[in-house]
This record gives sequence, C-alpha cells and structure tokens, in this order.
Amino acid sequence: MRHLKRTAKLGRKGEHRNAMLANLVCSLIRHRRVTTTVAKAKAARSVAEKMVTLAKRGTLHDRRLASARLLQDEEAVRMLFKEIAPAHKGRNGGYTRIIRLGRRQGDAAEMAILEWVESTTPVQQPVSAEPAAESQPAGATGAPSEQAQSGQGAS
Repeated sequence: MRHLKRTAKLGRKGEHRNAMLANLVCSLIRHRRVTTTVAKAKAARSVAEKMVTLAKRGTLHDRRLASARLLQDEEAVRMLFKEIAPAHKGRNGGYTRIIRLGRRQGDAAEMAILEWVESTTPVQQPVSAEPAAESQPAGATGAPSEQAQSGQGAS
C-alpha cells in the first residue's frame, strides 16, 4: 500500500526522476517559463517553490543546498538568488503557476506551461513580418534596382 507516499514517479527510477526535475527547474529559472506535461509541471512546481524558499533566506548554506539540488548548475543558482528570489520577497509561497494548454498531437498527453507568478522580465512576444517591412524606407529593398539589372542605368 502507498499510504502517505506522495512522490509522483513519472515512470522513472529515482535518480533519473530527480535529474529530470532538476533540469526542468533549471530551465524554468533561466527561461522564466517552460512547456511540459501537466504531471511533470506539478512535480517540478514543488521543487521550484522549495528552491525559491531557500533563495529568499539567502545564506551560504541555502546556496549550497540549492546548488546540490540543481545538479551544480551555478548559473541557475546565481539567477535564482539574484533575480527570482527578490521578485518574490513579499509572497509567502505560490511562486509558480500552471497554465493548461490542451493535448499534444503525437500522444495526446496533457500539456501545460509552468511559469513564475511574479514576472521578473517581460515575456518576449514573437515578432511578425509586418514591422520588419515598415522599418525600411519606401523603395529601399535589399535587391538592386530594375534599371541596374537591365543595364539601362549604366552609361
């Protein structure tokens, strides 16, 4: 019986599961949001929130604990302590949100976005092709003019 055993196994052995969750949390710290399955997002959320709690305390011991849990990824630990923890200073938990996206095309797995509640940097919106065309002056395309191509402009 699995009484009081709350760990989501995710179809993996313990070491593989811990490494996968550490990599997922490192990606969340670096990119501010990750797209993954709902089960992995729920499992990674608890790890990410524990890391923010460590970072908010900010002692050397907490930094070493976070570094050990995030598989010695010093860049992610630095960003966690310098950028993410100060953004969540006044919040007592609930640092992440899960936004459901629907089902994945290939295997119909439930997909979700895991992101920080307090956005430390604005999310970059995809740039459409229209603003790039407007940035060039009228008539100034990258190609040579038609007169130069036909040989009429050269004297």
